[in-house]
Amino acid sequence: MARNPPLAAVLPFPVVDEAWRLALVPALLGAATLPVLPPVGLGLLALALGVLWFHRDPDRSTPDAEGAVVAPADGTVSVVREEGQRLRVGVFMNVTDVHVNRAPLAGEVREVRHRPGANRPAFSKESDRNEQVAIDFGEYELLVIAGWFARRIHPSVEPGDAVDRGERVGHVSFGSRADVIFPADVDESDLLVSEGDAVRAGETIVAERD
Repeated sequence: MARNPPLAAVLPFPVVDEAWRLALVPALLGAATLPVLPPVGLGLLALALGVLWFHRDPDRSTPDAEGAVVAPADGTVSVVREEGQRLRVGVFMNVTDVHVNRAPLAGEVREVRHRPGANRPAFSKESDRNEQVAIDFGEYELLVIAGWFARRIHPSVEPGDAVDRGERVGHVSFGSRADVIFPADVDESDLLVSEGDAVRAGETIVAERD
């Protein structure tokens, strides 16, 4: 489907490109069914609109404070723990949250790895074994972890890409978690968030580096 279909001009919010493809089938079925089965047709059209709304992609204002590390996703901080010499912070994305992921820090992508796995609820401890995509920036990693329903993780960067702090690096469909494995020089005393805090991708400062 075209990057900017005609409906994009009247839709009150921007969406990721993938949203148009996912919404196409229920939209077409809804339009075809509406004259003969209005309730079903309206339901399918509402589903198409819901798919578009889920994949909304608003602009964000990233703080320019030196040393700031911003949230990789909208949602609730669900994981704060040490892993060896590194600190890990995870953000659980509920179905109502924006699911576009952003770079916590500026850097160059060294590797993008996909790891198959289970599909446990993204807020549970077992979700560490779920399917995930790791975006490796060298000094830190961003892990996008699928939930029980999410089966589509869409990274938008490749090895060699240079990204700014807060820049879009991909999105995930229908619920997930985004974890940051922080640089080695960040510890718990540098954190500005704790479990249960609500954050916004690219805007909320989750830690400050010296």
